[in-house]
Parts: sequence; structure tokens; C-alpha cells
Amino acid sequence: MAEAYIIDAVRTPRGIGKVGKGSLAHLHPQHLAATVLGAIRDRNNLDTATVDDVIWGTSSQRGAQGADMGRMAALDAGYDVKASGVTLDRFCGSGITTVSLAAAQIMSGMEDCVVAGGCEMMSYTASTADPKNPPMMDAGNTHLREMHPQSQQGCCADAIATLEGIDREAVDQLAVVSQERAKKAMDEGRFDKSVIPVYNRDGSLALDKDEFPRPGTTMESLSNLKTVFNMFWDVPVDDKGLTYGNMIEKKYPQLKGNIQHVHHAGNSSGVVDGAAAILVTSKEYADKHGLKPRARIVATCNMGDDPTLMLNAPVPAAKKVLEKAGMTTDDIDVYEINEAFSVVAEKFIRDLKLDREKVNINGGAMALGHPIGATGSILIGTALDELERSGGKYGLVTMCAAGGMAPAIIIERLDA
Repeated sequence: MAEAYIIDAVRTPRGIGKVGKGSLAHLHPQHLAATVLGAIRDRNNLDTATVDDVIWGTSSQRGAQGADMGRMAALDAGYDVKASGVTLDRFCGSGITTVSLAAAQIMSGMEDCVVAGGCEMMSYTASTADPKNPPMMDAGNTHLREMHPQSQQGCCADAIATLEGIDREAVDQLAVVSQERAKKAMDEGRFDKSVIPVYNRDGSLALDKDEFPRPGTTMESLSNLKTVFNMFWDVPVDDKGLTYGNMIEKKYPQLKGNIQHVHHAGNSSGVVDGAAAILVTSKEYADKHGLKPRARIVATCNMGDDPTLMLNAPVPAAKKVLEKAGMTTDDIDVYEINEAFSVVAEKFIRDLKLDREKVNINGGAMALGHPIGATGSILIGTALDELERSGGKYGLVTMCAAGGMAPAIIIERLDA
């Protein structure tokens, strides 16, 4: 089987995902995606007529984020019309899945050059959301709801914390660490290799650094924040009085009257806008075009878990991808587990008995934000940059996704 190589990885800064406040929120989503596609081309002198496909991840594919952003953004970036494009949705896991599919196409010999990535402008999707129709993973399908009740994600996070005995102090402490590490990474320029500035159509600068982090965060400041998802727990989701909490309690009756709400804005992932792109090629293509691979894709996998708790698949996904690679947790130098909620990362560390100094070394989504469809690709680039900075060899990236899923990928830094 052929090898799939990562040639380069770029991302935008993550802008606050709120219209009127975020520095990217006024832009069209295709423009943000086109920015990273243009950067991956220009940095690698890429002949876009030789790009076999653009595989793109976008979770909320409606309105300006619909209409196959992969193809439209490639055209917006000035790619040759021969470069095809497709857009997919695996919720939060989309940005890992695009890279995994790119690798599969190349390893099978069907393609030689694929640009993978994703984009999500949460400022846009928030502005188009219907407050009378709260987002439901089952989309109101009562038959599916009876089979697999799927609640609001933050309620799931609190349910997991309660079931696992993970208290607020633990989730807050991890949030503080995330902020501290993100600040250190930014101060030391650890993201500079991948982050590219975003410009407005008139050429003026829109944003050149992540704007979501709150570097002054402390345990004391977090203790002053009220938990959020207790307000959702009793919110009705149908005309029969079913609530988000009822949906979880139906499968986990031990939570009824015993739920401990521990998550709030400070220990949950930030709402941001962002995009990322990764160039994946075969060895033959890289040699022919004078490109130097930075990493090899070792293994990828997908894993499903309980849709009702929704956020628990990263641990079995990590175990699965390690088994596919013939590796153990000790072989991995850098772990990136998306901090959708603090409990996700905390449970991941505890269950796999990981060295905390190897996990989210440069902070995570609690500090930097989580642009849904782009985050997986961002984390792959972050892992690669950190492997090169620290001299490590292997990185593992995974994240929870709605529906109770998690993709995972292992990369190997070359010249390690």
C-alpha cells in the first residue's frame, strides 16, 4: 500500500464567533476557507491543476455555509477548475475525517494530491439559528429518539462528570491549564508556522492572531462563573414536556435528582470562527514536484459509542487507532484531544492513564475555541508543529463528535 504524506498545514487565527464582536464575523465563510486554500497553494508553489480533490468539512451546511464549500472555496481561492471539491459533515469530527479520507484515497492509489480541511463560522450559524427550534441531534425524529435519546451536549458533559465522579475543581483546573498553555504558546510563537493572516476583500487586515484566549484566567475567576447547563436540563424539547434532562435520565435513571452541574463558559469550548487546510500527497507526487513531506499518516480510524452520553467515544477511538498502528499509549509523544468540554479531556487523560505533560501541550479549545468543522484539521497541524518543535516522533489526534462518535489519527514526524 502507498504511503500518504502531510506536506504542509495552515490555519487561520480563531476569531470570536459573535457578530459585531469577532474580527472575522463579517466575512463570507467561503472567503475564510479560500484564505487557507490560497495559503497552502502559495506556500508550496502548488499547481492546482494537479490537485485531484479538495475534501472539506463543514458541520452546519446551510445558507452561506452550504453549496459544497470545498468546491466553492477552491474556486474563490483561484484554483484551477480541474481541482474538484466535496464537503462532508461528521459534526465536530469533520476536520479529522477529511484528512483520513484524503489519506485513504492516496494510500489506495486512486489519487496523488488532495487538500483536506474544514471551515466553520459559528458567528454565522448562530445568527441564522431559530431560537424556537433548539438544535437536536435526532432532528425531532421521535422513532430515533425512542431508540437513542440524544440531548444537548453540555447536559451530556455534566452527566458524564456526575457518572465519573469528576468534580468542578478538576474541570476548572484543566481549564486554567489550557489558558496558561495557550498563552505560553502564543508568547513563544509556537503557532506562527501554521497561522496565516486573514485579509478583507479590500486588502486590509482582518485578523492575524487568535483572539479568544483569556490569559488572566484563574481558579478564583472561574469559581465566580455560574454553571450553564442546569438551565438546559429542564428545558422542554417537545409538546409533551420531554426535557433535555429527561432524555438522559431515561437511559441513566441514577442521574434523576443527582445530576451535578459543573460546566460553564470558562471550562467549555469557545465559540469561534476559523478554517484550516492540510496538503496530503503520495511520495511520487512529492518527489515529482519537489515537495518535502513533514509527516506520514500512520493510521486512522472511526469509532461509535453511546449517542445519549454523546462525548465518550475518544477513549475507544484512541485505543482502536493505537491497535491499528501496533502501538501503545507510551509510544505517543503528543496528544491532541479536543476540549469540547473539560470533562472530555479529563476523562481521556484518566482513562488512558496519560502523562498530562503530553496532552494539549499548547492549550486547547477551552482557551482557543472550537470552529466545529475545522477543529480536527487545526489539531493535526498543531500536533505536527509541536512534534517538530519538541523533537517528538508520533502524535495522536482525536475528538468527540455528536451522535456519539470519534475519529482518530496518528501521524509520524519525518526526520525524527
